[in-house]
Amino acid sequence: MFLEKKTPGIRSPKDPESHPFTAPEGYWIKCDQCSSILQRSVLQNNFDVCTECSFHFRVTAHRRIELLVDEGSFVEKDKNLETTDVLGFVDSKPYPQRLEAAQKKSGLKDAFVSGSATIHKIPVEVGSFEFFFMGGSMGMVVGEKVARLFERALQKKRPAIIFQSSGGARMQEGILSLMQMAKTAAVLEKYKKKCKQPYLSILTDPTTGGVAASFAMLGDFHISEPKALVGFAGPRVIQQTINQQLPEGFQRAEFLLEHGMIDQITDRRQLKEEVTKILNFFRG
Repeated sequence: MFLEKKTPGIRSPKDPESHPFTAPEGYWIKCDQCSSILQRSVLQNNFDVCTECSFHFRVTAHRRIELLVDEGSFVEKDKNLETTDVLGFVDSKPYPQRLEAAQKKSGLKDAFVSGSATIHKIPVEVGSFEFFFMGGSMGMVVGEKVARLFERALQKKRPAIIFQSSGGARMQEGILSLMQMAKTAAVLEKYKKKCKQPYLSILTDPTTGGVAASFAMLGDFHISEPKALVGFAGPRVIQQTINQQLPEGFQRAEFLLEHGMIDQITDRRQLKEEVTKILNFFRG
């Protein structure tokens, strides 16, 4: 016979054990592919690749460069280049407002980061798109910074490496953004003819539009992250245009590799070692 009545499972509010651990905002993150709940710190220590299914999370431009180059070796160039609203473009809001919001969100002036660095002590010129700045769209500033990267690589006789991550040309800059396709391709051709150093194009999710139709697919060696979407128009647009069912995995990295459009698919965790092997191969 019970002599006392107790309420099971309920502790006094004064008891510290009655208050379970509450994670701060951003402590957990959900994988878009397998829906696993991951600790952000664990994810970052794993190169922002899911520990359960190896899904590659999108990361910032500085993070991509940080994971590739030697620690402390990156010196950013052309950091303060900033575009202007030449066309006075307005869609649902004026272009300057969109730029201001993107700059505030990303901490960058525009959608491309570039500079000089070393990879296992090999000097390189390296750049990366910032997808979190207006979808990594290419306008006048992005085109100029890409062109300057190739020009520096030519002047210093160094390999050039670019992480591609873009939705294409920036519609708010109209024909001026489309001109960057020809401009960057022309400077790249000059670099290839005079420098004799390799240009490595690293394709991430997504690489589309005018970027894919110009210097992104003109590399001496094309490396893609697993399952990255790479193509000019997206699969949905193509399917609606031709009114046909597309093959499974169409425009994904694995499909491109199978059809000879890229050279290699590399997990982000092995990228630095693979890039080093390729650079040493071209050095002879």
